[in-house]
Amino acid sequence: MVVGFNVTGGEHGDWAVLHVSGELDLVTSPVLRQRVHDVVAEGRHSLVLDLSEVFFCDSSGVGVLIASRRLIRSCQGQLRLILPAQGAVDGSHVNRVLGALGVRRLFDVHVDVDSATEHEAGPLSA
Repeated sequence: MVVGFNVTGGEHGDWAVLHVSGELDLVTSPVLRQRVHDVVAEGRHSLVLDLSEVFFCDSSGVGVLIASRRLIRSCQGQLRLILPAQGAVDGSHVNRVLGALGVRRLFDVHVDVDSATEHEAGPLSA
């Protein structure tokens, strides 16, 4: 079974939104890392990563999420993740992985784009 990986960009108000689908692993995580860097290079420091259609995430994928958080934080920006309790078939795999690793608390998590972009938050801390 060949599974595609895709990152598409968009905007929702003042927010840049990257919709990610497929497997986030050693092979595909550099693509997401580059897309996040491209958004920041364009001067966009409010970013939503929609991971609701990611059904596999390994340690390199988690590393990209943490590095993205660090990059946005260094720009005094805001990063929000979309990780619905149910999504990507039988539940958000990324949500479970981040929880199991104890790093989910580092992220501002929402269930959809509307909730992620509806209110302002301050810059990322700690």
